[in-house]
This record gives sequence, C-alpha cells and structure tokens, in this order.
Amino acid sequence: MPKIVDHETRRRHIADAVHRVIDAKGMDSVSLREVAAEAGMSMGAVQHYFASKDEMLTLALQHLNTRISLRVAAAAHDGTPLGLLRVALLELLPLDEERRFEARVGLAFLARSVVAEPLAALLRAGLPIVLDFYAGQLRAAQAAGQVAADVDAVKEAAMLFAFAQGLVNPIVIGHYTAEDAAALVEHQLGRLFGRPQAPSGGA
Repeated sequence: MPKIVDHETRRRHIADAVHRVIDAKGMDSVSLREVAAEAGMSMGAVQHYFASKDEMLTLALQHLNTRISLRVAAAAHDGTPLGLLRVALLELLPLDEERRFEARVGLAFLARSVVAEPLAALLRAGLPIVLDFYAGQLRAAQAAGQVAADVDAVKEAAMLFAFAQGLVNPIVIGHYTAEDAAALVEHQLGRLFGRPQAPSGGA
C-alpha cells in the first residue's frame, strides 16, 4: 500500500525548520540545502514543495503569522474588550522563550521584507486585520461605557499597534524585562480605560 503523505504537515515541518535556521544562523543562511538538513529531509523532498528560497520564505512567514494568531486565540479566555486587548498585546511581546524565538525570527523577516516585496506584501496584508480587531474592541468598550465616547477607536488602534511594536526590540535586547513590559501594557490600557488595571495573568 502506498504511503500516505500529509503535505500540509510536511510544509509546516519545513517552515519550522526555516525558523530554526533563521534563529540559529540568520536569514542569509537559509537555503534549500540548509533547511533540508535541519528538517531531516533530502533536498529533493524539500524541492518537491518549494522551487526557490523566496517561495520557502513566504510560506515560512505565513506559518509564523498563523502560529502567533492561533496562540493569541487560544489565550483569549477573557471575553471582555479589556481582557482581549490585554491578551492581544501581551501575546505579541517576547515575554517568554517561545515568544522571544518568534520575535527574533519575525525581526529577521521584517529586515528581509525591505528588499523582498512578496514578504512586504504579506506583512502589509496582516496589519488591517490586527487594527480592525483593536478598533473593534475599543468600540465595544465604548458601547459598554468603559472607554470615553470621544476616543477615536481607529487612531487608538494604530497607536496600540505602534506601542506594542516599539516594545519588541527593547525587550529582545534586554532593555526591558518581561515585568517592565507587562507594566507598560497595563499603563497604556489603563489610560484608555480610564483607570489603572490589575494584570489578569496574561503575561
């Protein structure tokens, strides 16, 4: 009986290998040969799925985005606007080893996107989804009387995104501890929600 191959699982396996190569050796070290060795596969097997390095990188970035999105969704146990915003911000910050790994790999993709339009396009496509989610939670909080009615939800959503992105590098290089970053998130949310908020264990 011929062996049944789960091609989607195989692609995710290769994408994970790409992430590990980037984290260990840098983006310039990514090649079909290097990734095949990391994945424990033959070059021919990898080439069956990807004809080029750029194609492989695009899939690896998509997989990274999906991995983060699934983790954020799984962590969103508090259904209030404040709780959901807290989770969405904290889960994107490199506050533990898993998230530091993702941040290092994500920063490498960001640098590569400056000269690789397919990666830049993929990053651009994801931003409106994030901003719409933030703005939606702020509008829900306004409807519940938790956020002032005159707050511009769209502009505040953009500021929350910029705020979170601005914390990533300082945390990765050790300027801020995880506790420092979590306290800053609480301060920012407290500003929007009108009073200091106690952490709910999202970090």
